[in-house]
Amino acid sequence: MKQTNWYQKEIDTIYQELSSSIYGLTEDEANERIKKYGKNALPEGKKNNIFNIFIHELLDPIVLLLIVAIIASFFANEVVDAIAIIIIVMVDAIMGTYQENKANHTIESLSKLVTVKTRVFRNQEIMEIDSVDLVVGDIVFLESGDKISADLRMIEAHNLTVNESVLTGESIQVDKSSDVIHQDNLVLAEQANMLFSGTTVITGRGKAIVVATGLSTEIGKIANTIHHTKEEKSPLTIRVQKLSKQISILVLMMAIIIAILFMLKGVSYHEIFLSVVALAVSAMPEGLPLALTMALTIASNKMAKKQVVVKELNSVESLGSCTVIASDKTGTLTVNEQTARKILLPNELEYDVMKLNDDMDLTDVKDLALYGYINNEAILEDNKKIGDSIDIAFKMLGKKLKVDTNSIYVLEEIPYESQNKYSTLFYEQDGKTYCTIKGSFEKVVTFCNKIHLVDHFDFEKLRKQNEKLAQEGYRVIAIANGIISTSSYTENDIQNLTFMGMVGFIDPIREDVIYSLDECRKAGIKVLMITGDHPLTAFSIAKELNLTNDYEQVTTGEEVDFYLGKSQEEFDQFIKSKIIYTRVTPLQKLEIVKSLKRQGEFVAVTGDGVNDSPALKTSNIGIAMGSGTDIALETSKMIIMDDNFKSIVAGIKEGRVAYANIRKIIYFLLSCGFGEVLFFLLAILFDLPMPLVAIQLLWLNVVTDGIQDFFLSFEKAEDNIMSEKPRNTKESLLDKNLLQEVIVSGIVIGGMVFLVWFYLIQILHMDLSLARGYIMAFMVFIQNIHVFNCRSERKSAFSVPFKNNYLIVVGVVISILLQIIVMESSILSRFLQTSKVPFPHLVCLFLLALFILVTMEIYKKIRNGVHDNFKS
Repeated sequence: MKQTNWYQKEIDTIYQELSSSIYGLTEDEANERIKKYGKNALPEGKKNNIFNIFIHELLDPIVLLLIVAIIASFFANEVVDAIAIIIIVMVDAIMGTYQENKANHTIESLSKLVTVKTRVFRNQEIMEIDSVDLVVGDIVFLESGDKISADLRMIEAHNLTVNESVLTGESIQVDKSSDVIHQDNLVLAEQANMLFSGTTVITGRGKAIVVATGLSTEIGKIANTIHHTKEEKSPLTIRVQKLSKQISILVLMMAIIIAILFMLKGVSYHEIFLSVVALAVSAMPEGLPLALTMALTIASNKMAKKQVVVKELNSVESLGSCTVIASDKTGTLTVNEQTARKILLPNELEYDVMKLNDDMDLTDVKDLALYGYINNEAILEDNKKIGDSIDIAFKMLGKKLKVDTNSIYVLEEIPYESQNKYSTLFYEQDGKTYCTIKGSFEKVVTFCNKIHLVDHFDFEKLRKQNEKLAQEGYRVIAIANGIISTSSYTENDIQNLTFMGMVGFIDPIREDVIYSLDECRKAGIKVLMITGDHPLTAFSIAKELNLTNDYEQVTTGEEVDFYLGKSQEEFDQFIKSKIIYTRVTPLQKLEIVKSLKRQGEFVAVTGDGVNDSPALKTSNIGIAMGSGTDIALETSKMIIMDDNFKSIVAGIKEGRVAYANIRKIIYFLLSCGFGEVLFFLLAILFDLPMPLVAIQLLWLNVVTDGIQDFFLSFEKAEDNIMSEKPRNTKESLLDKNLLQEVIVSGIVIGGMVFLVWFYLIQILHMDLSLARGYIMAFMVFIQNIHVFNCRSERKSAFSVPFKNNYLIVVGVVISILLQIIVMESSILSRFLQTSKVPFPHLVCLFLLALFILVTMEIYKKIRNGVHDNFKS
């Protein structure tokens, strides 16, 4: 249906336009409308089944490279090699599939699968139907606790308040009425006679007519925007794709060079093909996909223990790459419940509720708390909190101060009505009749002619006190009390009361959130706060959080709109200068995220409502709260189960650890692979026999390297990981520093092994099979020692404690024992075409292999010295 401002129309006009009436629709009319406009439901996001996830795992760029290696191995008749690589690929794909499928199940369990029921007028009687069967023109009946499942125009409203935070981001409940509004271009938060799908009735009751369903609702429009928003690739996906291209080019170049060298030596084409395949398999890091999956799985499991659910494994590292977190305020930085924080008496005596103690004279404070406690509709029993958030907070304050209600006998009450903005209680105490009232300052003060603790009535002074609390970000409730002489208990009897004081309420910040924000600053991550609150309230909370002390860094949706009308450069410059965004619409939030991305930021967005979903989808990493709406959960890449900002920071740390471990694994595998290729090239150039056959290379790459790269995945965080700046997301995994490390260590490994091979063949004239046994043992020793170099790119191997990863030592022992078993077993040694090496010679080979440790220690010392000098 076309866009209509229903809030501006009279109810009778709406009945006519929607072909409805005060009696609603008949079943036949409703069914016809369902056929014409469809069910009142949003299209579900595409669910990945386990088969699709498995296929997606196989399409990983490095896995595709290994599939090419498998095909080449079959052509070269190296069936054992091919089968071994197939097993590796399958194990990797199964592990990845298991992890992502497990995450999907967690997310599905969070979704609100219970069907929402709605009471409507059908066939001139009230009946309960599934909300998906609601149609335009239905008359809906509402009461507290009801979830609204379509966009509605109010017909009647009795003390009706609604929580619209899923759409507006503002945590305070909104008063609703049925009055026509004549203003143009009102934002959703100001359409007081409209109810929107996805919101919830907090108090009161009412009647309304359905004006939009499904995709035509405000939620539906947002869902449609999400559907057409392009999803971002994770930095790791981009980096792995780039790395796979780099490996492909290197392997191809190596194959061409080797083929040319062999042709120049007159080797047969068949022999050239076999040799090239063997070396290609040697150069290919077969264990890399499995090791990557393992590193991400470990990080994912650690995140899960810290309340962070990752939907896709590649997203694990994304959180560690973020440079900006655009955080929702309510429920993420704050606890999402009102709390009495300040009590201000008319004589300007101010009390901090958190600092109240028995040594103080709290007579007047307890009186205020008592009046708020008895003039109250909330229920507070055990762990149950039912009712208006301010009423609940007054009950909590009363319990804290141990107010005594035994002498109070309730006579009558006037419940809170949104249009009245106050509630009243008539009660008897000590034989006298009293009236107490609580509500907005502007309303309560009209019933007063005296001020407690002040000799004369000074309205202007009270107004300034109220304004002061409001500017500090508090929601202010005024309280009055007084003796009355009446038995009718109506509004007309509420007069000549004494103004007792004001209580300031605030949604308090979460414990540890200030420390978490400080960690973000140290980690080079900028935190922005996006909220639906009033700018002054938002600024007050921002100061408490140490986000900013400059009000110039606070902006509103109106200002965002103004700069959106200017050039893109001006808008981006405006966004760059702001930290707090208040009362922004979903589409404005989307534009803010787009601007940040244009500025080169890697943006993480948190949210729980429908209003957050477009920004969640557009951001580099969308983080939904576990208590959030279905759309937010479905749109995001991660879910914070406890809605706590602290969990996000914990996730950032684990993401950084995962990335660091992936680099360590790549360093280890590529340097060992490069060393093997260099060794072969030198052997060919010096007319020496082929050092190792294909099955021996596979043994080294899969069994030996495979154990160590697997255990490198378990490395714990290095001490300074959260004081480093975020890595550039465009940076290659194989960047300049890592490439240097790979080349230097690869040259040392390849050169050492070649010299030993040359000595065995040319000097000692050793039998080829025995010489290969020596070389295999030597390479096992080198790789197992080199893994300690790879535990840190900058730190000395001796300064990284074993407690950070005891499994490395276990891996070294297992790897060496396996090699000894192969040499000692006649069956296995025949299968691997090797021979036994005497124990004294093994000791000599091990001591010789220590040279790789010494060399890389010297290299780190030199590089760190150059780096430190450059920084200074």
